[in-house]
Amino acid sequence: MTIELITFIAAILFGVLLYWRESNGNGIYRFVNKLAYSKELQMKPEDRKGFIYQQSLLLRIVFITALFLIGIVITRFLIPIDLATISLFASMIVGTLVGTYVAAFVFKSGEVIDEKSDSIEDVFHDTIEKGKDFIEDLKAKGEKSAEAVEEKIEDVKEDIKEVKEDIKEDAKSARERLKDKGLL
Repeated sequence: MTIELITFIAAILFGVLLYWRESNGNGIYRFVNKLAYSKELQMKPEDRKGFIYQQSLLLRIVFITALFLIGIVITRFLIPIDLATISLFASMIVGTLVGTYVAAFVFKSGEVIDEKSDSIEDVFHDTIEKGKDFIEDLKAKGEKSAEAVEEKIEDVKEDIKEVKEDIKEDAKSARERLKDKGLL
């Protein structure tokens, strides 16, 4: 199990390396393409497709499997010890395939970041300016609200004073109330 895990991680790194190498140049694929196809069917000079780079999943699996089969056959003739088991072979293929997709993701995200870096900076500055404007609006509304609250408090205090004065004017003493009832 440990050797398979180590092989899997090494295969991921190998897949990243393969993808990176083919993204920089596809000379071997062009050579095979020139051997296999007639002049009319050959790749265009601006085409960057390789064995792994810009290929579909099925063709990647086929090319990676063929690469490892060739490697295992050479290893069997050079070293007569049975090193290439089916589980190692499968983990090498899957690891390399995963590595190619990890590399594609990293390269694609790098391209997107490079393309969008100026617009991201502009969006960031616009967001900061909008935030500053929003805070200023809140402060202005807060000051208006504080003035409105103070005005309401003053109005309520005046109303309370008026009510107290009305109560004092209408209020009779206890003695007068008793006289009115005829008890005094």
